[in-house]
Amino acid sequence: MTADYAISVNNVGKTYTSRDGQENVVLKDLDFHVNPGEFVSIVGQSGSGKTTLLNTISGLQEATEGEILIRGREISEALKDIGMVFQSPVLLPWRNNLDNVLLPLEFRDAVTPESKDYAMELLHMVGLGEKATRYSYELSGGMQQRVAICRALVSRPEILLMDEPFGALDAMTRDSMNFEIQRIWRRTGCSVLFVTHSISEAVWLGDRVVVVGDRPGRIIADVKIDIERPRAKEHKFSEDFAHYVAEIESHIGVTAGIS
Repeated sequence: MTADYAISVNNVGKTYTSRDGQENVVLKDLDFHVNPGEFVSIVGQSGSGKTTLLNTISGLQEATEGEILIRGREISEALKDIGMVFQSPVLLPWRNNLDNVLLPLEFRDAVTPESKDYAMELLHMVGLGEKATRYSYELSGGMQQRVAICRALVSRPEILLMDEPFGALDAMTRDSMNFEIQRIWRRTGCSVLFVTHSISEAVWLGDRVVVVGDRPGRIIADVKIDIERPRAKEHKFSEDFAHYVAEIESHIGVTAGIS
């Protein structure tokens, strides 16, 4: 059955041990699944372990309890199927935008004429084809994050992990990127796990919104978002949208961001 899921998180826990032997339990008994092609948003208070969860799913960290499977396989066997977009674009300033997109393939010695063509296709898809030979410092913050998304997609991953990728952007650019990532996701068909502090962003983008409770992080709600796609700006002003935002806010508490 687990092979039917894009991501299976089975009773996962993560504990850090300090130098003086003190244990810090960040995640505990997390259990949820992501279906192929599904867009799942994750929200929760700061410090609840959302980034740790993504890092564990990506293979950057190891779970201390439970298991995480990608299409029924252990993470070590599925790393090439996972792309990740961080809070900051983390582009190398001495490489042009096309070369930044190709970087993951260089690490695998997998750059081919076909992969270069695909990298250019991705840049054109996000409206940056004409800036392929420019450098990151010549781009706005939103454009840099588009390059980072292309870099995460160039390996044609089945899973795209996104850790608050639009948190540092201004409101108008963030709104534009919400439309952009919806379009990219629908075109590529990959499964997305998207961490955000914005409840409205989580609802507008997600097929489901998973709510992580205070540390140790645990799943306290998993809300299915039944709003038609593709989603337009007017959906944000609908009664259904307001209902979902209020429901998720009630699980998190009034101190959570609802931008």
